[in-house]
Amino acid sequence: MKVILVESVRGLGKMGEVVNVRPGYGRNFLIPQQKAVSATAANLSKFEAQRAELERKAKEALAVAEKQAAQINGKTISVAAKTGDEGRLFGSIGTSDIVRLVKENFDIQVARSEVKMPHGAIRQTGEHHIEIDLHSDVVATINIVVTAEV
Repeated sequence: MKVILVESVRGLGKMGEVVNVRPGYGRNFLIPQQKAVSATAANLSKFEAQRAELERKAKEALAVAEKQAAQINGKTISVAAKTGDEGRLFGSIGTSDIVRLVKENFDIQVARSEVKMPHGAIRQTGEHHIEIDLHSDVVATINIVVTAEV
């Protein structure tokens, strides 16, 4: 299935490109999320007419993401949690906890899907590096320091 990307999608292409994707990915994700439209002749001409407006909106979104990244990139958040033997946590610190901590400490709203935890939820005390995808071109890294609750 050929689609026109309305915004940049990491790993797929930049805004305005016509790309070939699997039909399910196009119908079930890209088009409903308004990240792409079907590549028909009518949609191509309509997209070209709206291109300037879409590029302006994309630049604004990129500027906001870069500003947010400058606020949180490299910063450290300390969290106290109940621990057992050898520094293992009772429970874990997951993506929803990271979203809450970023909101409380930096007043920046991020979605759970933007928090990247490749090793899964945090289950040990210590320092952990977490990436947050604020935009397809902007990734911020924060440090989460988990200490034992006294």
